Amino acid sequence: MEFSWEILSLLFLVALFAGFIDSIAGGGGLITIPTLLSLGLSPAIALGTNKLQACGGSFAASLYFIRKKIVSPKQIWLFILLTFIGAALGTISVQILETEILNAILPFLILCIALYFLFSPRLKDEDSRQRINDSTFAFGIAFSIGFYDGLFGPATGSFFTLAFLLLLGYNLTKSVAHAKVLNFTSNLASLLFFILGGAIIWKIGLIMMAGQLIGGSLGAKMVVTKGKKIIRPLIVTISLLMTAKMFFQQGYFSF
Repeated sequence: MEFSWEILSLLFLVALFAGFIDSIAGGGGLITIPTLLSLGLSPAIALGTNKLQACGGSFAASLYFIRKKIVSPKQIWLFILLTFIGAALGTISVQILETEILNAILPFLILCIALYFLFSPRLKDEDSRQRINDSTFAFGIAFSIGFYDGLFGPATGSFFTLAFLLLLGYNLTKSVAHAKVLNFTSNLASLLFFILGGAIIWKIGLIMMAGQLIGGSLGAKMVVTKGKKIIRPLIVTISLLMTAKMFFQQGYFSF
């Protein structure tokens, strides 16, 4: 498939904006996947190409958080390993498992995330009490969310952020930073299997990856400098948009 430079330039800008949003609140796929599908790509090709470009934004944001010493890969190596394994298994499983049930309940889960961030008084700039140990988090939570990202994907960053907040007691900025590192891990694992399946248009994916690298870096800086002021409203807004989109797609309501 051939695309004009006008379309490729637009895809670059779309990816830049999506990378900025995704590094703060997650939900970048809400922007990029419909854009790729609108080009006439098959769902499999759109998802594979989306994983390629998404790696750019999540990598840029992760690198920024690591350089700022908000995240130490050595301390969370087990989280990274189990997320990778889970995402790899999820990407394989999507070929054989039925996802209709997950598709039906997902908008309600994302709505719960929006309501939590909207009404919870516990979102502070300080860490709180840790509720489970790191090993339990790695094998139970990191693996499960990684598997979900490989299998399905929407709101993965929000699920990771909420898990770090509620279960490990991280503050909001620290939770977003760690969520992005694990989100990059799951993106990379899924991408490797999409590459093996040949389900990627490299020209589009690499151009959008360049936009994601810029957007992800800018978004990560906003997380560090603005913290709760920007994270909370963006997560609520993106989660509500994702919920509405899924409700419309599934015919729960229409105009």
